[in-house]
Amino acid sequence: MSLIGIIASQNYPRTITVDYVVVAGGGGAQSIGGGGAGGYRTSEDSTALSLIPSTNYTVTIGAGGAGSTPANGSNSVFSTITATGGGKSNYQANGSAGGSGAGGDKDTGSNTTGGAGNLGGFTPVEGYAGGDATNQKAGGGGGGAGGVGSNTSSNFTGAGGGAGRSGTIFTGSYAGGGGGGGRDAKTNGSGINFGGGTGGHSGLSGTNGTINTGGGAGGDWNVGGKNGGSGIIVIRYPSTRTATFSGGVTQITTTSGSYKFSTITAAGVSDTVSFA
Repeated sequence: MSLIGIIASQNYPRTITVDYVVVAGGGGAQSIGGGGAGGYRTSEDSTALSLIPSTNYTVTIGAGGAGSTPANGSNSVFSTITATGGGKSNYQANGSAGGSGAGGDKDTGSNTTGGAGNLGGFTPVEGYAGGDATNQKAGGGGGGAGGVGSNTSSNFTGAGGGAGRSGTIFTGSYAGGGGGGGRDAKTNGSGINFGGGTGGHSGLSGTNGTINTGGGAGGDWNVGGKNGGSGIIVIRYPSTRTATFSGGVTQITTTSGSYKFSTITAAGVSDTVSFA
């Protein structure tokens, strides 16, 4: 190698290829509309990141949105990749937009519409819209990362949440929409295996979105509110490399063949990871 080449290699270190899945917090549900799932973004849809050794990169895990307030889920961030928090459902109101949108909520008033998904405006999309509520005392399903939430189809019966997603590199199941609640009939969201909460009815409470899946909250007739599930980040990088996390990060790292996988379940806005 020439002298120029030696100097260049010292000043411009080789990059590290890092695959990722980044899932934001799911939206809360104040009443019978299902909460939207957190946005889902992965290198399986685009390209892996090329990161520089000994450089700090942001890691943030989005919290699930509260139901009683109610609130959208919070964003999750890894390096330059942001996933948007899921939309919230409000009593007798249209669902809010988010990474995936919340379902509409109808008691005895006007029809309501589901919130829009892909609030971040990404290509490919990070999530889908929530379902409409056009039947009495029934809530639309929250949108999921894999499909739209269902519209209500009959009085008193909530609609299913949109499906979540899993991948090939990252096989965990994430970001299902919350099922809509109904006056007299329990409804499981179609994304229930992907973290979305179950819609409730007058005799049975709905359920929260599952933590560290970004699942939307299940709609709840009792208006007490259900919470969305917190988000998660999973990264894959060569097993010859070591990831160092700041003190606020909760993570587990495992090795499989020629790769390491770090699953991050808690990290605040000022937390980081670097690679050596």
